[in-house]
Amino acid sequence: MRCARLARIIGALVLVGCLAACSAIKLAYNNLPEVSYWWLDSYVDFDSTQTPRVRDELTQVLEWHRQNELPKVIDLLRQTRTLAANDVTPAQACELVESIQARLLALSDRAVSAGADVAMSLSDAQLVHLERKYARVNADYGKEWIALSLKDQREKRYEQFLDRSEDFYGRLDPAQRDLLRRQIAQSGFDPREVDASRRTRQQEILVLLRRLLTEKAAPADAQAAVRAFVRHVAEPTGTERERRQAQREESCRNIAELHNQTTPAQRSKARQRLQAYEDDLRELASAL
Repeated sequence: MRCARLARIIGALVLVGCLAACSAIKLAYNNLPEVSYWWLDSYVDFDSTQTPRVRDELTQVLEWHRQNELPKVIDLLRQTRTLAANDVTPAQACELVESIQARLLALSDRAVSAGADVAMSLSDAQLVHLERKYARVNADYGKEWIALSLKDQREKRYEQFLDRSEDFYGRLDPAQRDLLRRQIAQSGFDPREVDASRRTRQQEILVLLRRLLTEKAAPADAQAAVRAFVRHVAEPTGTERERRQAQREESCRNIAELHNQTTPAQRSKARQRLQAYEDDLRELASAL
């Protein structure tokens, strides 16, 4: 799952939807307001008047998520655990991906009021800070991906996918590892496209924030603008829509193909892992 597509000003909140990748799920979940605050602060450098408001909003969003979204995430894990016992089709894998995206979009919609409130309070200096942060992020991505040769890019992706797959299924056998390498070699992934898309989103965010600052928008208008932007990012049009659709279809095919080559023992391990996540989330949901 890739959560960075949401507006950076509220993007840290989407970490809630990615907890299945955390090794200490309960600790990570309960600490999300604090972690999210520092993540956001690194982008905009909150002042002393903004800090308590942002912390309070993050805490409220987490409690909303605990009450309203955790039960839906638990149900999604249960569905995934059931599917993991048997072969799956790319269509089934895509249904799960779409369900995850729906939960992330629900979270972003809930966070709109908080995001708009923060956006309206930003100063010119903070927008300059944000722009410089984007430049550093882009430079780091360039070093980590774009500067690599195609061979090194593929090897890096292979190691990443291998780690994730083995964390879920246990050790992959040689044939399964060969499959991963073939999938990566045939992938349409291009870090330059990722970089260009992210830079476009960054500029759109800066334009939106500067417009809200210049126009001194009313709260309702600011919320509408932020909500429209979040929807624009989540549901793009034109070539960006085509690119994401191709990525989604490729991911669904690859997920199904690898899963269908796993052994009963590997599927059992995957189901146990999903059950453990489910149990942890049930405990979190009950801690109201």
